[in-house]
Order: sequence, then C-alpha cells, then structure tokens
Amino acid sequence: MLSQLDKEIIRALQEGLPLVSRPFLALAEKLGIGEEELLAKVRDFVDRGVIRRFGAAVRHQDLGYVSNAMVVWQVPEERMEEVGRLMASFDEVSHCYQRPARLPDWPYNLFTVVHGQTPQDCREIAARLSRASGVANYRLLFSIAELKKSSMKYFVEK
Repeated sequence: MLSQLDKEIIRALQEGLPLVSRPFLALAEKLGIGEEELLAKVRDFVDRGVIRRFGAAVRHQDLGYVSNAMVVWQVPEERMEEVGRLMASFDEVSHCYQRPARLPDWPYNLFTVVHGQTPQDCREIAARLSRASGVANYRLLFSIAELKKSSMKYFVEK
C-alpha cells in the first residue's frame, strides 16, 4: 500500500530527474523532505519492484534513428514463450507483446517494435529475428507520423 507521500514521490520522479549535481536533493526540497528520506524511499521502491529502473529517455529521431516499424509475427502458440523471449532479447527490439490473433484475416499474435536509420535497417533486423526464431510469416508496418509519444503517468491530479 502506498502512502500519500509515496504517491507524491512517484509523481515527482516520473517527471524526470533535474539536471543538477544532486538531483535527489533538489527533488527532496521540492517535496519538503530530506534527501536521505527520499533516497531511502527510492531504495525501498526499487527493492519492492515498485520502480523497475531509472533511465534516460532520448528522442531516437534526434539520434538519427528515423525509421521504425512494428513487426507482426505469426507464432505457433506452443512456441510463444520461447520466441517472445528470444525476440525480446535483441537490443534492436524496444517493445515485444503477445496479442490475440484475429483469424482468418489477421494471423499475427506477436508484436515487436524495431528502430533503424533507414527502412532497410528495419527490414534487416526483422530478417535476423526471423532467421534466429525460425518464424517466417511476418510483416513490417512502418510509422508514417508520430502523433503522440509519452509515458504513462500515475497519481496525476486532475
């Protein structure tokens, strides 16, 4: 169970760490608590799995990765766990989800998102995934425009 302070800390953390020499001190001051108390709470969140990780969010387009594709795969149900774990292990795969197929028109039940500098990069990544997994029935759906991209935010007041 999360306390009101826990929720306030999570709300503050999901806005990102300030780019200062002591970001947790800055956040603690904003929350009206001590830096050590905040760090203890964060350690507790990590230990309990409430926080999975800290990371930098970059705009992949600004780094030259301007092509991305959702690759949809038709995976036999009995191989789903194996294939899903294999594909998720590739650094080029940023998302990997199992979803129900919609037969007969949509047989695809595993979805991965790959990024490259060109559409050909994405095609080559998909081909490597296919060779590694032995799954040959797949399609690439390239993004045309980014209409929204954000992370889910929790405990946001409305």
